[in-house]
Amino acid sequence: TPTPGEALFVVSGRGWGHGVGMSQYGAYGMALEGRTDAEILKHFYTGTQLGRASSKKLRVLLAEGRKAVTISSQGAITARDASGTAHKIPKGVLTLRPNLLLVGAGATGRVRAASPLLLRPRKGRTLTFDGHPFRGDLELQAQGGFLNVINVVPLDAYIQGVVANEMPFSWPAEALEAQAIAARTYALASIVKGKPYHLFADVRDQVYRGVEGETDKTNAAVEATAGKVVMHGGKIATTFYFSSSGGKTANAEDVFGTAYPYLVSRPDPWDKASPHHRWGPVLIGARTVQAKLGGAARVVDLVGAPTPSSRVKALTVQTVAGSSKVPGVLLRTSLGLRSTYVTIGVLRLDRPSGRVPAGAPLMLTGVARGLTSPVLASSIDGGSSWKPVGPLARDANGGVSHVVMPDRTTRYRIQTKEATSPPILVQVAN
Repeated sequence: TPTPGEALFVVSGRGWGHGVGMSQYGAYGMALEGRTDAEILKHFYTGTQLGRASSKKLRVLLAEGRKAVTISSQGAITARDASGTAHKIPKGVLTLRPNLLLVGAGATGRVRAASPLLLRPRKGRTLTFDGHPFRGDLELQAQGGFLNVINVVPLDAYIQGVVANEMPFSWPAEALEAQAIAARTYALASIVKGKPYHLFADVRDQVYRGVEGETDKTNAAVEATAGKVVMHGGKIATTFYFSSSGGKTANAEDVFGTAYPYLVSRPDPWDKASPHHRWGPVLIGARTVQAKLGGAARVVDLVGAPTPSSRVKALTVQTVAGSSKVPGVLLRTSLGLRSTYVTIGVLRLDRPSGRVPAGAPLMLTGVARGLTSPVLASSIDGGSSWKPVGPLARDANGGVSHVVMPDRTTRYRIQTKEATSPPILVQVAN
């Protein structure tokens, strides 16, 4: 009985990101065609309308678990602690630790504040945290011997610090305006309840860099769309967005397991402008799959089940010990691929057991699924020179076979247009 050989997985894909909601390259292509921000948003968020949001201050977590932080301002800072006591701090650099000892405040020049401590700059000034300027106020919370830093900032000032970090600022104004509206809506829909902050300042929500993340062009887009949000059924929509769709977006239910009536698969021909519209092939060895997906047994096959929107929702991982299913999202997070809009080709040539008699017929079997024109090749000189033996017979499941009659010890492999399988050694008895 042959032993499954070393498998090679050949992944070709489309797009970059989870695929749900607005494709940013799609927005770019639509803007180049002269479509408005409203038309872009209506295409990607089915059945939605534009509305207006009430003004709101957001609480954005900038840092947590810090032993010390440095705050500065070009003007005096007003500090107000949990007891309601206000302290005036002169301009300059202020280093704070979890004891919240304010140096340069009060009659003695040293005041211990009660947590949380809110720092507010003089009107028209910004506060700088660890050398990075932020609009609004900074709140410091002492917790378990550490400091957390929260930026308390008006909604659109927050959006100014987001747009250029989520979309290239050189893109057309209508694309930037669609991004500003999507980012504003997403922020309001993602507010965390029951915690001292609303949002993270990184990819867990949206990338926010404060004043350093702003540009004149993206600030103009925020101003042009001030207060505008995407609504569905009278409520704020959850406006997921991502980089590149590969030609069509995904159903939210297929990707996240939750259905949204406005987050359904949409055609996206404008995505052709993306450098990631199509990518691959990416070659991934079976040992990498085993290590990344946490299996204990050797992996011999990998099958993706595509959804109607062509994303892989689940993977069947076949090992020498059996099979298991893992979420398709692990293609991105564990295997480092750009999206789950992929096809997975498999190459594997199985090893015969023991030596074979010289010149005797031997049936070689394996798998060559999802790849172009597989051919069996052989080498007798250690693998430096390969010659085709012949085309492989294939069944409906990608299983392949070919009868060979080696007269000496020979290496064999499967060759396709996209990749070549790891070789096997057939030992011939003299």
